[in-house]
Amino acid sequence: MSSYRQRLSRYYLWYTACFFAFLLALALLEREGMPRLWIGYLFMFATIALYATIGVITRTSNVSEYYVAGRRVPAVFNGMATAADWISAASFISLAGSLYLRGFDGLAYIMGWTGGYCLVALLIAPYLRKFAQYTIPDFLAARYGGGAGGRGGPVRVMAVAATIIVSFTYVVAQIYAVGLIASRFTGVDFSVGIFLGLASILVCSFLGGMRAITWTQVAQYIIILVAFLIPTMWLSVKHADNPVPQLAYGSVLPKLAQREQQLVLDPSENAVRARFLERANDYAQRLKGLPASWEAGKREAQRKLDAARLRNAPLPEIRAAERILSAYPRSPDEAVRVWTEQRAANLARAQPPEPHAAPFPGPDREASDIRRNNFLALALCLMMGTAALPHILMRAYTTPSVNETRVSVFWTLFFILLIYLTIPALAVLAKYDIYTNLVGSQYQHLPSWISYWANVDKVNPLISVTDMNGDGIVQLAEISIDGDVLVLATPEIGGLPYVISGLVAAGGLAAALSTADGLLLAISNALSHDIWYKLVDPAASTQKRVTISKLLLLAVAFIAAYVASQKPADILSLVGAAFSLAASTMFPALVLGVFWKRANHVGAIAGMAVGFVVCMYYMLHTNPSLGGNLDGAWLHIAPISAGVFGVPAGLLTIVLASLLTAAPHRSSAGLVDYIRSPDQPPY
Repeated sequence: MSSYRQRLSRYYLWYTACFFAFLLALALLEREGMPRLWIGYLFMFATIALYATIGVITRTSNVSEYYVAGRRVPAVFNGMATAADWISAASFISLAGSLYLRGFDGLAYIMGWTGGYCLVALLIAPYLRKFAQYTIPDFLAARYGGGAGGRGGPVRVMAVAATIIVSFTYVVAQIYAVGLIASRFTGVDFSVGIFLGLASILVCSFLGGMRAITWTQVAQYIIILVAFLIPTMWLSVKHADNPVPQLAYGSVLPKLAQREQQLVLDPSENAVRARFLERANDYAQRLKGLPASWEAGKREAQRKLDAARLRNAPLPEIRAAERILSAYPRSPDEAVRVWTEQRAANLARAQPPEPHAAPFPGPDREASDIRRNNFLALALCLMMGTAALPHILMRAYTTPSVNETRVSVFWTLFFILLIYLTIPALAVLAKYDIYTNLVGSQYQHLPSWISYWANVDKVNPLISVTDMNGDGIVQLAEISIDGDVLVLATPEIGGLPYVISGLVAAGGLAAALSTADGLLLAISNALSHDIWYKLVDPAASTQKRVTISKLLLLAVAFIAAYVASQKPADILSLVGAAFSLAASTMFPALVLGVFWKRANHVGAIAGMAVGFVVCMYYMLHTNPSLGGNLDGAWLHIAPISAGVFGVPAGLLTIVLASLLTAAPHRSSAGLVDYIRSPDQPPY
């Protein structure tokens, strides 16, 4: 094992050196005048070709290699692979944007996701490795299956269903991010970009399963780390004369607070915010006047279009009138939803900027308490969801021993923290740059990156800067920026060479692809191993099992790509929903399965079902985009934190149902004793 580890270290050191040489070569080519579009193409296709090459080299049809990489991945490399699997598009692309937009509240993501790995290390991962099977449904079926030959049919089916729902929701967010990056840096359509990225995902996971994914993810982590640190260190030097972002964070934060206070008192800012308040009041009046206001608005939009055509107005004016009419709500019911959302958006922009570093700001104590409760609820959901994500827990099976699994979790935390301790600094540095350089500049001198990002999605622009008061000066209230683009735009915000923008795009692509690979494999393995092999055709050959897994992976990947192309929600919302569902459905059954012998199959089935139903009901009941209403929220908890209700419901149901029914079969109790016994080497 020592020589194997040394050989891997040499390979990846050479890979890292070649990657830096590639960066240097592109920087020189940019200096010599290479077009930006070509740099974007080179970054995108060179990295995709790299991942495809690793996938081809490590292709396999061996069941153990395909499902768990042969259980021979050294701890440090498994830690890097798991970190890449974990640092998804939500972490790399959206987390700094959330901190930029939400300030202190955004730290709930960092605390929750980091704390979740502590739960993984303490409560679940070592015990799964000692069990030494292939999937999470395998463990739950053996633990709760009792005397039914170890198959645990109902429990296994429910665990597979939970794995599919959670992983599918999560993978849609990753593929959405792939489309966002590809469309920005290659100029292709968003939907085309999604399927370009999908090709890279499939080459790795389709050909080599966990074996190919593991070694690809190690390579991807190196790109992720370099791509995240370089622009952050650049901004640190620019604003604090210090290359260490964590130290620059402390010195820039007071400057940002001072600038925020100036913008709160600025008369021009207040004038723009007053305009947004007027718009919000106008939407409120329209809502009160329904359905007559809807009919009048539609007639007016049609009249303006007809008038523009009659007087042979310029084509851009006619096209603008056509877009207004086509975007108009099709019915009074749709108008209620659209106008309510637009009223809320305008009210939000009418508010002065909140202090970035202030915890839970609010107009009164009650509002502040609600924000604090949501912060804690979200952190708890993310922690418990982390400890129940199937594609993360699967990595516990890939190490040579239980002890290596424990060490692997340590390395995972270390590699994650290299990124997570930098994210808050990046948010503050980018925010200070925008507040000092963009705000107050003239519209005729807007930087080119504004127009680049505004044209990625013309229906729902990712960045919008509109001169509301007509003074020709950019005000903060006139800037609308989507949190999903902040990291990708950071090099351009900081004035870095375009080659660094390509590097960041490659890092974001690596983050999205690495997680998507793991998620798709978790879904296909659950279907092929736990449903086909365990329940439908136990006599299936190893070749047939791997082939079925590959075909299922292909089908799920294309379905997920289609859903992502419909842009169902922003990245963080989709990821948050996946974590709440994972926590509510899987966490109680996993933890009680390890630590409470009395838990039985009836309790597990009931607990998973109740946890899922409570979580889904709360999301549907309170999420406006799903037809719900925030007025029905329990304890004012946001829909993204639905797991804070689903987990207790699941835990309580398992306990009550287990106590009210027969004790589990002795084989289940024996499994608990085995995986928790310290005298079974290696432990």
